This record gives sequence, C-alpha cells and structure tokens, in this order.
Amino acid sequence: MTLTTAEADKILAENFAPWVQGLGLSVTEVGERHAVLRLPWSDQLAREGGALSGQALMAAADTASVIAVSAARGGFGPMTTVQQSTGFQRAVVGQDVLVHARVTKLGRRIAFLDIALTAEGEEEPAAHATTVYALA
Repeated sequence: MTLTTAEADKILAENFAPWVQGLGLSVTEVGERHAVLRLPWSDQLAREGGALSGQALMAAADTASVIAVSAARGGFGPMTTVQQSTGFQRAVVGQDVLVHARVTKLGRRIAFLDIALTAEGEEEPAAHATTVYALA
C-alpha cells in the first residue's frame, strides 16, 4: 500500500524534531519506493555568501529518506540513520530544492537509499547523498 502525500506530510508533522519541522519541508510526491520533498528557500537557511547551507541540505536528504522508507514499508516505523554521505556539486541561491529519495534496497533490518537534491527548474543536482537505515 503506497502512502498518500497527506499521510506522508502527517509523518513529517508527528515524527520529527521541531528544528527539522522548521525547515518547512513538504511532500510533493510519494510512490512505492520513493518520495519527493520540497525544501523551500529561506534566508534563515543560507550561509555567508547567500547559498543554502549544507546542513539544511543534509537534513532534508535524511528526512526525505525516512519518508521514502515509510512509503516502501507501507507506513512509518522506527528507524535509525546509520550512514549518510553527501557530495555538494553546486550552490543553491534563492531557489527551492526538490529532494528525490529512492530506496535502492529494502531488507527486513536495513534499507539503502540514493537522494538527488536539485534546485527547482534546474537539470543538474546541487547535491547527491546516500543513506543507510537500520529498521526496527
């Protein structure tokens, strides 16, 4: 059973710390093994020089991964990030970011994901991440 975007947004509202909720993430798409979240541009998330901070992008990638795993499992369940690797390819200034998380392997106790973070309207990702989750 695939989650709806409303169910995925409810997972965001009920299972993340207030500072993560403060990123303003929203679910724009959810499928059997993927999720797309929107990270809205905010001056509060920018670093010196005006580019979106890497910390905000990494938190968005991690959060999108939870939603994608929840979609693949048919609902939210306890999980823990055990590894995340992020490569930054270009700065994002003044644009929302679409965070595409895709489950590449889902086991009983572990999940692997690839995440592309792309400024809205751009073709090339601004960052790419991989995550690994331990599942309860």
